[in-house]
Amino acid sequence: MKSYLGLLVQGKNDFDAIEEFRGDDFFTRALDVGTVASSSTLRQRMDTHAPSWFELAGEFNLALLSAKYATGPVDFGALPCGYMAVDWDTFVMNNSGAQKEAVGRTYQGVDGFTPSATYLGSLGYCLELALRPGVQHSALETEFNLERVLPMAAQLTPLPLLFLADSGLCSLKIMQEVSAQALALSREIAIIIKWNPRKTPVEAIAAQRAADTNTIWCHLREGKRMCMWTQELKLEGVGTDANPTRRVLRLIERTIDKHGNALLLPDYELEGWTTTLPQKFTMQDIIELYKDHATHEQFHSEFKTDMDLERLPSGKFATNFLVCAIAAVAMNILRLIGQNALIGKDAPLRHKAKRRRMKTVIQEIMFKAGRMINHAGRWVLGLGANDSAHTVFERLYRQLAPQRQVSTA
Repeated sequence: MKSYLGLLVQGKNDFDAIEEFRGDDFFTRALDVGTVASSSTLRQRMDTHAPSWFELAGEFNLALLSAKYATGPVDFGALPCGYMAVDWDTFVMNNSGAQKEAVGRTYQGVDGFTPSATYLGSLGYCLELALRPGVQHSALETEFNLERVLPMAAQLTPLPLLFLADSGLCSLKIMQEVSAQALALSREIAIIIKWNPRKTPVEAIAAQRAADTNTIWCHLREGKRMCMWTQELKLEGVGTDANPTRRVLRLIERTIDKHGNALLLPDYELEGWTTTLPQKFTMQDIIELYKDHATHEQFHSEFKTDMDLERLPSGKFATNFLVCAIAAVAMNILRLIGQNALIGKDAPLRHKAKRRRMKTVIQEIMFKAGRMINHAGRWVLGLGANDSAHTVFERLYRQLAPQRQVSTA
């Protein structure tokens, strides 16, 4: 499992990639493994132990994110409003042409898988990457994911949590599960879930808003106007008396399209967001907070491209599930390295950013050129004398060792 994690942090997921590290002294010493298994042995052991290692990968992830480092606890990136975001979504892994277990037709029209990913904070730390069959709907069995990730998020941060999800989770059952977890954990867990209008008569609602003299229209440009309003909801088991459930609705009317062509009939766009945030958050605040939810699409891309997890390595679903669970750990390792090594003033010359992509971390740190030298009974890692990242590498090596309590007895 440690050897395979060593592959993933280098952007490699194929079992055959382990062969080039079997005689690598740095690989074995860095991971503290006696020997590196062959590709066939690695595959067989992953297949055999996958079901019993699912929870072990989650324990690895929790230990990594909850550890105290020389720089302090992990900074997950809280929202300016004081909440810690918990972003949940599914995405598509295209495995077309493969005869792998549970590959099916996804909502993007390709054959593959639709894993669910949960991220904590705004910097892209992954709580869970859970593989799903390609045909599984977003809301199906999601309550079991929430039973794992919400307690984990509550354990990692003392801040109130804000659960964000798209319209795929517009389900009373899901909202009730979030509220139940908040009650069980004695924590505030607010929600912002995109509303799914389904068969809502948009034209009829637009006619009502146009006829209502109290409606305030905002004219965005010629032929385009917008109005917003709030609808109080009575959902059993969702929200509290102090923070009742409400839905923020936004209607956009277009009589002239973006090319300047007049439309024969007005075009209407109706959107909504269900939330349990306190009343101090205005309608515009709710919409802006949901806009930040779109950032997680970049994290999906890092899994699929930077870490090369678009096509999974095994034909067995359980093994691929374990691969995704370990990939969440690998992503967090790379994120920790990037946030500690490539953001500060002594970082290699790069544009300013709040975080670095996995590809950048792999190129700048994981693929650093060096030599393992065994001399006078000591092992030495030799880096280039003119290496601009030498200072960063040395600082990082010392900082990311977890701070342990040492007994004086």
